Amino acid sequence: VQLQASGGGLVQTGGSLRLSCLFSGSRFSPGTVGWYRQSPTKQRELVASITSGRNTIYADFVKGRFTISRDNIKKTVYLQMNSLKSEDTAVYYCNTIPNPIEPWGQGTQVTVSS
Repeated sequence: VQLQASGGGLVQTGGSLRLSCLFSGSRFSPGTVGWYRQSPTKQRELVASITSGRNTIYADFVKGRFTISRDNIKKTVYLQMNSLKSEDTAVYYCNTIPNPIEPWGQGTQVTVSS
């Protein structure tokens, strides 16, 4: 199974981006999936997660700004990011929970400029 995150880019403070995470190499849609992020000054942290039944959990620092969703037919998990802040700048990764697929994908860079 492979994971491919995409959709990152450069955006101004207050802007929006939508990230996509495509799962390939499996007949089945993944179970619980999480979006993570890592910046040069922080360890990787969980941003949001979604179960196969679409139950969601968000980190406090993105509640009300980010929305995670999924399309099981397309085997894709999305992260809609609104009201972006400079502290959201990081490489964003997706992976399964609780047993992440190794190796992790390359992620997608999100840069928020002030």
